[in-house]
Amino acid sequence: MLFYKRTYKPNTSVFTKKRIIQYGLVLLVALQSCASVDKYNAQINTPKSVQDLKKDVDYIQRKLQKLHPDLYHYISKKELDDKFDSLRSSITTPLTGNDFYFRLSPVIASIKQGHTQINPLTKKLKAAEKKNVNSKGTTPLSLFDFELFDNKLYITKNYSKDSSICAGTEVLSVNGTKPAELLNKYKPTFSSDGYNTTFIDYRLAKGFPRFFYYENGVMDSLSCELKYNDSIRTLTLRKPVKAKPSTIKKTKEQIAAAKKLQQAESKSKRLYGFNALKRTYSKQLSFPTKDSSIAVIKIADFVKGNYRKFYKNSFLRLDSLKTKTVVIDLRNNTGGALREVKHLYSYLADSSFRFVTKSEVSSKTSLWHIIPFKHKPLWQQAVQTLFIPSILEWDIYSFLLTNKGKDGKYRFPFAESRLAHPKSKRFKGKVYVLINGGSFSASSLLSSNLHGSKRATFIGQETGGAYNGCVAGIMPTLTLPKSKLSIRFGLLVCQSPFQSKTDGHGILPDKEINPTLHDRINANDPELEWVLKEEQTNAE
Repeated sequence: MLFYKRTYKPNTSVFTKKRIIQYGLVLLVALQSCASVDKYNAQINTPKSVQDLKKDVDYIQRKLQKLHPDLYHYISKKELDDKFDSLRSSITTPLTGNDFYFRLSPVIASIKQGHTQINPLTKKLKAAEKKNVNSKGTTPLSLFDFELFDNKLYITKNYSKDSSICAGTEVLSVNGTKPAELLNKYKPTFSSDGYNTTFIDYRLAKGFPRFFYYENGVMDSLSCELKYNDSIRTLTLRKPVKAKPSTIKKTKEQIAAAKKLQQAESKSKRLYGFNALKRTYSKQLSFPTKDSSIAVIKIADFVKGNYRKFYKNSFLRLDSLKTKTVVIDLRNNTGGALREVKHLYSYLADSSFRFVTKSEVSSKTSLWHIIPFKHKPLWQQAVQTLFIPSILEWDIYSFLLTNKGKDGKYRFPFAESRLAHPKSKRFKGKVYVLINGGSFSASSLLSSNLHGSKRATFIGQETGGAYNGCVAGIMPTLTLPKSKLSIRFGLLVCQSPFQSKTDGHGILPDKEINPTLHDRINANDPELEWVLKEEQTNAE
């Protein structure tokens, strides 16, 4: 995903005294949310009337037409209108919210904008349940990475404590459900950007634990039928159990040393962006060769970690080591903050640049819909009204800066569209970028800039995100008033200054490499290996 962080600074000093009252009221109102959770969960399986469901179809069609700034890029207005009309005609009996979801989501997917997506209804969790899920995952499947090879689902990384589950293990069934049945059911419910296909398989495989959760809810254990090297076995997977604190008495010196180590680990986790569930880092710098002539900067996302400090430290180190080649690994990076990708690009750019163009929006007031009030529980509306001063500041700010161009289109200038300059310690050597179908949204915008400026060589697969941009940036979530399904879509067209003549596809690699199941089983990295071999050949 791609999102903007607000670049203006509202004057909050006027509201300082009010803030104390506001936060106190928020706590009081939040106590009412438990009753709202119970009420919400109770209605999930209640069928909604034909009339109510058709009202929801009208509602979402109207909202998309009003707010989506590029609705008819990949589909004509007539074709999309016909799909909505057919959907309305097909609703002849009451449906539950999730039955309606499987009718509505293919229509939304036909827009072919990967950020425009609708989600099924799931049981809402209370505070204690949320804490448990955040630390242990929704199902034991959360502890694995999955990939599709020849339409079969395989485990390619194991983060659980059960080391007997090897990379390359095929999943035959989970609690009696075959993966193909679940994946085929959810495949029509989402899309990539445009006509891209590499993103579909990536998202299907990555989404398998989530799809299973949609169908079964939070589960602590699962019975899985697994196949490895023609050997089939049934295994019970369980959520991780929190380790009990040690009862062994420690000396003052040991306690002090442990505390110092913990502080160092906490600092490292904040800097590199730690994923507690899988115990991995968002950002990593490594050197695959002994002489440090080649560096690899692996970025799993543009969300976690102290990116400013990480990039500053990394490029200072590359400068001191006189590193000649940098490999930027964006594989399976589905995006994040535009501010971060622009910051990284400033260490790679050869000259002054505008990272994105001014963002097209649907109207001068469309950015007022960041926090929709309608169709939300009263307690949520009450909380939102407490922050009206800040909301009004944003509304006035966005209204004044959104202007109509000579082409009749409205555009909003975020900070990332302003002229910027390379960092003094920018990297001047050779750059390779590793990409695949999981490279989406903000990581595709970074790739588009690097490709268009001829700053890098690309290795791997076509990116999942489109070369010519996406509709994202600010993405409010709207709740359909009757079915309570939620839909999220972007309000801004996000494009780099570089555009491809082949619209609707991602950044194509200069050297295409498709990893195989054999590579995963043997822990091979064919894309990185190709780069290392190429650089060795060039050095000889």
